[in-house]
Amino acid sequence: MTTIYDVIRRPLVTEKSNYQSGKLRQYTFEVDGKATRTQVKDAIETLFDVKVTRVNIINTAAKRSRRRNRRLLVREPGFKKAIVTLAEGSTLEIFEGVK
Repeated sequence: MTTIYDVIRRPLVTEKSNYQSGKLRQYTFEVDGKATRTQVKDAIETLFDVKVTRVNIINTAAKRSRRRNRRLLVREPGFKKAIVTLAEGSTLEIFEGVK
């Protein structure tokens, strides 16, 4: 990884992440497989100009699912996910929705 833009891949928007962003000031991102906590913290603070208090990193397992027909099993690869907790009064606009 050479730049901070390679660390964060995309935000994860689910029902749980919506609750966490609204009540707990926690935001969830899919990150690069080799990213560390300090790299994620530096990337979020630089890109969004906020203060990060905590970063939790989770490796999600790969899943097998049936797609197209009953016999074909497709393996979806696992990924690394980071849950970022922001300081009091800080929010990220990308999770706010339509205004």
